[in-house]
Parts: sequence; C-alpha cells; structure tokens
Amino acid sequence: MFDQSPPHGLPHCAGVGYKPQHFTQIMENAGSVGWLEVHAENYMGAGGRPLAQLAALAETFPLSVHGVGLSIGGEGPLDPDHLARLKALCDRVKPASFSEHLAWSTHDIGFLNDLLPLPYTQTTLTRVCAHIDQVQDLLGRQMLLENPSNYLAFAESQMSEVAFLTEITNRTGCGLLLDVNNVFVSAVNQQTDPLSYLDAFPLDKVGEIHLGGHDEDTDDHGAPLLIDSHGAEVADPVWALLDHVLQRAGPRPVLIEWDTDVPDWTVLEAQAARAHTALATVQA
Repeated sequence: MFDQSPPHGLPHCAGVGYKPQHFTQIMENAGSVGWLEVHAENYMGAGGRPLAQLAALAETFPLSVHGVGLSIGGEGPLDPDHLARLKALCDRVKPASFSEHLAWSTHDIGFLNDLLPLPYTQTTLTRVCAHIDQVQDLLGRQMLLENPSNYLAFAESQMSEVAFLTEITNRTGCGLLLDVNNVFVSAVNQQTDPLSYLDAFPLDKVGEIHLGGHDEDTDDHGAPLLIDSHGAEVADPVWALLDHVLQRAGPRPVLIEWDTDVPDWTVLEAQAARAHTALATVQA
C-alpha cells in the first residue's frame, strides 16, 4: 500500500521546472528557488549526463517528478513498461512529490503527443480511479492529479470538473495539483468564472500549485481563445488568482512552468521571486 499521509513533501516555497541549460546557474545561485520539478519521461534512461545532473540536483533540492505520459484517463490498461521505468526513477531519486495529469494520450497501440480531455462520467471516474490505485500501489507513494486546461466541454459529462476531482480523491486517497493557469485558460475558453471554480475546489487536498504562461488567440467566431503554451511569463490575472488561492488555503509549494521558448535563467528566477513574494505576503 502507498503512504496515505497528507501531500506535504515539498517545501511551501517557490520552485521552477528544471531545464538542463540552467544547471550551472542553479547549482551556483538558485536565488528564490527552493525546489525543482522534472518531467519523468526525460529521465527514464539507464544513465548518462541527464541522470548524473539529476542526482546532483537531488542532493541539494527537493524534487517533484511530474509525469506526462501515463495516460491516466486512457481506455486501455496502463503501459507496464512505462510504469516500471517510472518506479525505477522514483526509487532512484526519491522525489518529495509525484504528479500526473487528468488526461489521456494513448489509443490502441498508438501514443498521441498531447494531453486530451475526458468526459466527466461515472464510467470515466471508475477507470481513472482504477488507474490511480494501480500507480499508487506500485510506487508505494501518493500521487497528485493535475486539473487540465480545457478548450471544450463534453455534452455527456454528468458532473463538474471539481466534483469529478473531489470524488477521485475520496476514492483513491490521491492528492491534487492545482494548475491556476489551467483554471484561467479553461474559464476564458468556456466563459465560466474562475473564482467560482477555485472556491469550490478542495484546497485541503492540494500538494502543489502550478503557474505558467499562455498564448492569446481567437476562435472562428472571434471569441477569445487561450492556449496553454508554457512559453511566456505568467499573466497578471493568473497571479491574482494565485493570491486568491493562497489567501484561502495558506502557503503551498508554487511552481513556475516554462517549457517552450525557454528564457535565460534570470527571467525564470524573477518569476519564481514573484511567487516567493506572494507566499511571503500570505505568511506575514
């Protein structure tokens, strides 16, 4: 069985998504950054420089391992080879946190290079919970599940996203990763209220918060369309939503995600410093 203690493994401070080009600067002076997150699939090899650097980082910083390829919502069984590599990675670096997405990316024998949405039905709920139970039992640790960024809604959904996530935590004991940028992106795209979403969210289950940038576009009807790109600074409305969450929930580990068009370390560290200030304000 996995450890069912509350998801408080990471320090309640600012972290960043680690990129190899920043290794030297992070090791010399991390600034406001107190922990790092890595994508699991980048470190599933048998050795080499990536794992050597990861081992060095793990000696200095708490780590969060963030999966993008399990396809937790997929209709088929989870890939046993992928699970074995994930377990080997977690056993090797002993991260303070492990997380995955509420999404699917597999079909039959194919892998789709995207995180695709799910209808919120009882059938989907049962499947997702079974997959989470399998992952947690294999890893021997709690998993955090991330809320998605949505561009459409399914007519067959039988419950809200928040109700769906809450029921998953009740059935499996998993925690939640609250991506505030995803909340904002989904609210704009579906013309809903992000504050209402956050006020209903089970914040006591949140073990990690993500912030990231998005791109602005318009759909075929001229309505605003936001794309969760992770390729820009965090937008001011997202910072405001973070303040709202922290005021209600208290300090949590807050991560800056920046995965495309990765900037110089000084830019990324400045975003972490802003998250540090938001956390300090709440703590004060």
